[in-house]
Amino acid sequence: MYHIWYICEMEKGCENCSCHAKASLLMCGQCLDALNSNHAVVRFAKGDSIIKQGTYSTNVAFLREGLARMHLKGPSYEQITRIVKAPSYLGLATTFGNNINQYSLTAISDAEVCFIDITIFRKLLKENYQFSFGIIKELCQNELESFRHCANRTQKQARGNLADVLLEFSDSIFKSDIFTLPLSQSEISNLIDTSRESVSRMLSELCKDGIIKMTGKQIEILNKRSLVLISQNA
Repeated sequence: MYHIWYICEMEKGCENCSCHAKASLLMCGQCLDALNSNHAVVRFAKGDSIIKQGTYSTNVAFLREGLARMHLKGPSYEQITRIVKAPSYLGLATTFGNNINQYSLTAISDAEVCFIDITIFRKLLKENYQFSFGIIKELCQNELESFRHCANRTQKQARGNLADVLLEFSDSIFKSDIFTLPLSQSEISNLIDTSRESVSRMLSELCKDGIIKMTGKQIEILNKRSLVLISQNA
């Protein structure tokens, strides 16, 4: 069951939004008015599906708050490809391709998503070159990040990839050396292409070596230098 509800647009108007993506900051007042009149804000609980692969889309989705995992169906199983942190657009690459979502996005924390009418969004792209440039820049950054993740996955050992995940959570997502894992060990194993048993064993080894402390799903990085070295050399 989905746990979603709409938020009053007057309360969460685009001009008052504190979660603008960099591209949206380049919009003129008239463009923001058009955006404000053609969007709906929806909240999702952890575990809810935000975008489903194979479904038709008439909206551009913008993650205002929370975290989501991107995943797609492969020949044998569903693969988690990346973790998305707000603020960020979701599914732009497929939205502009053929209007069929080519991957799924699921909330891994409580999340807030703004759905924008795609016709209005395309009109804004045509009329505001600065906004268009910002969107292109974001797409390029996401593509480069995907290339980096792909290279790491195929060339690093599982221990190095696990270190990368922990460092990404610490440095980029939570910006703290103490955080609660938003993924299960099975999901982490899917993300780094190994078994759940291997993830459990490697986490235990990191604890035993004094590199991290783990209490339930809470992680505290005790020796970040060692974790960085594992990331670089394993």
